[in-house]
Amino acid sequence: MNGMDRQTLRDWVHRYNADGVAGLISRVSAGPAPVLTEAEMAELRALVLNGPGPATDEVVRWRCIDLRDKVAQRYAVYVHKRTVAKWLGKLEMTRLQPRPFHPKKDGAAQETFKNVWPAPSASSFCDMTFASLHQRIRPVGIAPAKMEIRAFWSS
Repeated sequence: MNGMDRQTLRDWVHRYNADGVAGLISRVSAGPAPVLTEAEMAELRALVLNGPGPATDEVVRWRCIDLRDKVAQRYAVYVHKRTVAKWLGKLEMTRLQPRPFHPKKDGAAQETFKNVWPAPSASSFCDMTFASLHQRIRPVGIAPAKMEIRAFWSS
């Protein structure tokens, strides 16, 4: 046989003898057992949705590292922060945070502080002359630098 290990062939023969042709179909393993139970995952989801308590948790928002430490504290399960991010993905939760806002902000004061300019019109743009545009680029009184253009020809 080309490139086939004897052990693989032996396994196939045993599977064929036990289950027939259906036994030769590739099998997918169940994978590793979940680290947290369904109830613990539900508790983790509730923990994330409720948010941290600044006095008790000493953070203002959850990061994966903070959640990892909280899981280790509660369930004695030590995982990588990327595993916590995968758990959040399975719980259909995103790690994106809304834009923070100050709790004492005043919307009316923000509106009065805004600097609102009128929209430019096409007629005001057409009134500009070339001289005024040129003055905007180079103010009057400043002489342009002398430029000399030379062409070098190869013979």
